Amino acid sequence: MPKPELRVAVDVGGTFTDVCVFDEQAHATRVTKVPSTPADPMRAVVAGVERAGIDLADVGLFSHGTTVATNALITRRFPAAAMVTTRGFRDVLEIRDGTKDDLWDAYSDIARPYIRRRDRFEVAERIDAEGRVVTPLDEEEARGLARLLARRGVTTVAVCFVNSYANSAHELRMEQILAEELPGASVSTSAAVLPEIFEYKRFNTTVANAVLAPLVTGYVDRLADHLRRGGYEGDLLLLHSGGGSMTPRMVGRFPVRLAASGIAAGAIAARHVAAQCGYPNAIGLDMGGTSTDICLVHEGELRTTKEWSVEYGYPIIFPSIEVLTIGAGGGSLAWIDEADSLRNGPQSAGATPGPACYATGGEEATNTDANLVLGRLGTSLAGGAKSLRPELAEKAVAKIAEPLGLPLAEAAGAIVEVANANMADAVRLVSIRRGLDPRDFALVAFGGAGALHGAEVARELSIPTVIVPPNPGVTSALGCLLVDIRHDLSAMFSCLAHQADTEEFERAFQELEREASQRLAHEGVAPEHAVLERNASMRYQGQWRSLVVPCGTGPGALAEAVERFHEEHEREFAFRRDDTPVEIYQLGLRATGVTPKPAFAPHDPVEGPAPEPASTRQVWFPGTGWAETGIHRRDDLPAGTRLQGPVIVEQLDSTVVVPPRAEAEIDAWLNIRIHLQEA
Repeated sequence: MPKPELRVAVDVGGTFTDVCVFDEQAHATRVTKVPSTPADPMRAVVAGVERAGIDLADVGLFSHGTTVATNALITRRFPAAAMVTTRGFRDVLEIRDGTKDDLWDAYSDIARPYIRRRDRFEVAERIDAEGRVVTPLDEEEARGLARLLARRGVTTVAVCFVNSYANSAHELRMEQILAEELPGASVSTSAAVLPEIFEYKRFNTTVANAVLAPLVTGYVDRLADHLRRGGYEGDLLLLHSGGGSMTPRMVGRFPVRLAASGIAAGAIAARHVAAQCGYPNAIGLDMGGTSTDICLVHEGELRTTKEWSVEYGYPIIFPSIEVLTIGAGGGSLAWIDEADSLRNGPQSAGATPGPACYATGGEEATNTDANLVLGRLGTSLAGGAKSLRPELAEKAVAKIAEPLGLPLAEAAGAIVEVANANMADAVRLVSIRRGLDPRDFALVAFGGAGALHGAEVARELSIPTVIVPPNPGVTSALGCLLVDIRHDLSAMFSCLAHQADTEEFERAFQELEREASQRLAHEGVAPEHAVLERNASMRYQGQWRSLVVPCGTGPGALAEAVERFHEEHEREFAFRRDDTPVEIYQLGLRATGVTPKPAFAPHDPVEGPAPEPASTRQVWFPGTGWAETGIHRRDDLPAGTRLQGPVIVEQLDSTVVVPPRAEAEIDAWLNIRIHLQEA
């Protein structure tokens, strides 16, 4: 039986669902896009696979970035859920940490918890911070509560006892009682989901895990079953927030990890493209139909964060690639505020009703309408699947032009410039604010609209080079093909480093490694493909926040980690205190199951003049006005081609704008590298 030759990745976005297919034998990539179906994302996944002409029996790997978990947390359409906690801790989710997103807005209220107060129940039990039992679990009360939940029709339960990170016995017993009285219900225990101190963060992460479990597991199981019936014999791999993937078997235990699934895929792809081009420092600009995701790669590594949230006030404590999302997409609406100033976003026309030029009911001007008025877009998108109506775009942009007293083209240009300024400000937040100069980075512009705006955003930031991948509109889907199976584990280990028992330190790591090996084995990862990387969270004695540093093995590992902490602290905060005791706060382990990656083949450069443009049209540029501009088809541009701006390059999934005073070249990987002359 021949070996399956196709690797398929599907990334579900707010407007489009992207499919990327890599043929291992031909070393060729093909892509397709279909409209997303928010009511049932699986319909778009299936439609995309069918449109790409994929025989699932020929697929060796199927990877998927999904927005199911994120959308569920945003819309709060949860199944009947309940929380069981220690007596006296019912309101931890509402008390939170006392902070607000806008400190000075007295009328700004934090959203309500994912589980309402009337569905949060208490039982008698108490374990102290050292793990000693103070009050045994009242099993009679616990069983009575379980029967009450059964009568209420509860299908998922979060068990959150106050010091379960130190001793999980009571949570495990509560889980057993719930399993006996609520057969078939999903139960998440905080000790299993996040065995860490700080009950507010632990409780909220566990509650998010619990409310997502039935929704995410149901979606994943349906999709896996569909693929299996179609002939796919491998595991469905689902991208999670940390930049790795999970099989459906582990998604059932940790569904909350999928809450930033799609965002991570673009960041991984941006790092891959930048490394391919020889840039260890890169900024990813993923501009889609609704929003723009910005990530930063420094010295070849993506920045990650341990704490993040879908809604402010409800943190999720799992490692996640750090991505800044702003409301600037192709469907972002232009509007005029009370001070008669032009604004752009964050409101979006989305897939429904869409931009005015789609003729699907939208009437307000969007970035897509502005680009169509300026001639940067043609009259169709997605290979002709979507026709654009210039007269409807002009009518929408006129609503902005008339109050501002601007000609139509200048108003459209202003809409685009405001969108570009918003994105440039966001890039400054992830770079300059952290002491990094954007001029030392390349900008990787992708997403359906990223290549339209990338060069002008880079020009505003004095970034010298813009890289546009071969298939910018489906680059996030490509990222799904570049990830390994990954799990992140942690355990509390609080003591001063110079007083730590090195044998106990080693035993704690070995316990994490045993758990990690079991998880990877459960997902079918062979031992020779498992990679375990240790780290430790450290801080100076008396500090509140900690830094995560790599930790090796052997007798000198702890001392080496302490020295790394001093160096990292100096890099992050510009000072170090070698004479201050260092405190170990927590141990962590990254467990990676290495999966085969696609082997992309470089192309030999073609000598000779650049191909003639397929057509020309008038395109408007700031500072230049209207200019006759060559329109090239990307498939006609071989490696080695050089083009002098202004030039438009059209393809199935995106449109690339090379502005005046810029030069574009096609490299060996078929990326378009745009070099800005001023920079």
